[in-house]
Amino acid sequence: MTENRKPRDLESREKNTRPVYTPSSTLPDPTPIPGYRFRWIATHVLGLADPTNVSRKMRDKWVPVKAVDHPELMLAPSEKTGNVEVGGLMLCKIPEDLAEAMDTYYNQQAKSQMESVDNTFLRQNDPRMPLFADRKSSSTRGGAGLS
Repeated sequence: MTENRKPRDLESREKNTRPVYTPSSTLPDPTPIPGYRFRWIATHVLGLADPTNVSRKMRDKWVPVKAVDHPELMLAPSEKTGNVEVGGLMLCKIPEDLAEAMDTYYNQQAKSQMESVDNTFLRQNDPRMPLFADRKSSSTRGGAGLS
């Protein structure tokens, strides 16, 4: 009995690919607007209103985003304000140049704090047992000489 079969490696069949599931983000991303930066601001914490935080952000020039301006988010606007709100967070925007100025300010604050910590640490230096404040790290993978 002769069979007309091709070798398996010559047969080609399309591979059935399974879809890969990725969960959706809890907070949707708005369509970027040139010259603006977006941020979610807390309006409620543990179910309690946080007007102090919202007031501070408004004084820092954050502007609430209206739901009608971003229909791609597919969110129902807040009944009171019409702003984009999800789970106690409100979407706000700020001009990019002001956001960069804030970044510079807070980076300088962090740098000053680290310098203060270093100065306090090195104040305890004794020549008999010197302290080092190197802020470098490295990692190696495998390597020769390890037995």
